[in-house]
Amino acid sequence: MRRVAGLGIALVWLFAGMGCWAQAASGPNLRQSALALEQQGKNAEAEAAWRALAKAHPADPEPYAHLGLLEVRQGRYKEAIPLYRKALTLGPKLPSVELNLGLAQFKAGELKGAIATFEPLLKVEPATSPMALQLTTLLGMAHYGLADYAGAAPYLQKAADADATSLPLLLALAHSYLWSKQSKNVLDVYKKILEINPESAEADMLAGEALDEMKDNAGATQMFRAAVKANPREPNAHFGLGYLLWAQKQYPEAAKEFQAELDNDPTHAQAMLYLADADIQMNQMAAAKPLLEKVVKVAATNPSLSLAYLDLGIVYSETGHNEEALRVLTEAAKRMPDDVNVHWRLGRLYRSMGRKEEARVEFDKASKLNKAADEDLYKKIANSNAHPPQSQAAPAATADK
Repeated sequence: MRRVAGLGIALVWLFAGMGCWAQAASGPNLRQSALALEQQGKNAEAEAAWRALAKAHPADPEPYAHLGLLEVRQGRYKEAIPLYRKALTLGPKLPSVELNLGLAQFKAGELKGAIATFEPLLKVEPATSPMALQLTTLLGMAHYGLADYAGAAPYLQKAADADATSLPLLLALAHSYLWSKQSKNVLDVYKKILEINPESAEADMLAGEALDEMKDNAGATQMFRAAVKANPREPNAHFGLGYLLWAQKQYPEAAKEFQAELDNDPTHAQAMLYLADADIQMNQMAAAKPLLEKVVKVAATNPSLSLAYLDLGIVYSETGHNEEALRVLTEAAKRMPDDVNVHWRLGRLYRSMGRKEEARVEFDKASKLNKAADEDLYKKIANSNAHPPQSQAAPAATADK
């Protein structure tokens, strides 16, 4: 939701056109008192007055709408939602209250509810009105917040077309295109971002990720180099460049970039993991060991770091710590059962420990996984020959173990 603040969206709480429904002799005086207290910022007194009015006139929606506003003023968005719903139950045709309900849902993180509220409002709003732009942006950010990037992109694109100077909006749009696998559109947005900020490291990274998705390794690397140059302290810029270099087996340079990321953020677990992996590739086991022992503590609750178990098993195996190696490689096999390297390493370890039958089982698993991978590759080649690809980008490289 921090990106919403970055967009500068004015979440205006509108009550124009609601009118006054109180009819009793004492009603107007009580209503004026409630309004005056509300305008003076005396929230507790205003709430008491509106609740008294609601009790006196239970069919009047206005007190509930104002009670919702008072909750919002105090940052209690969840508490505001049932009050707005009550107002709409009593006065269904109150677009301003519907908008306030959607905004409260949005601010409370109830994004699916906000979408359901905003969509009907957008349909009846004139396409060129400021409210239509606000609703379009809110719908885009609500889908974005739900990680529905394909759903977010059309709304954010319309919002960006109407406000081409909003850098945060363009960045959110570029992320939505990237994460919904619309890489070419990312590059179009990237050009617009450069018109606003030619030195945007984040934009360079987005373009680099898009080119990486398109298998343009050289272009992706160039973009991440530009990001590092534009802002050496941009989060993940060094890591992204290091990862691309690691994938291309340029381990010494990759290690420098991973270290640079750690200099910026000493807690960056992935940079730590891939620096250790690069050290292993360069046969620097002593340098890799303490890094991996730190990472496995985090990996216990983070499956994306499971490579740490394999790498630490390799380090222990290569340095003669067989029992420790068996412990972490067994854990690696549980976490990555389809990884050939895990079973091959386990097989070698069992064989070195004289446990021939267990070694045979692991080598058999590795062989079957290799055979399955070969068959999958043959199928891809056959499909490629039947339907020649439009581009000839090189496949991404992977590190050898």
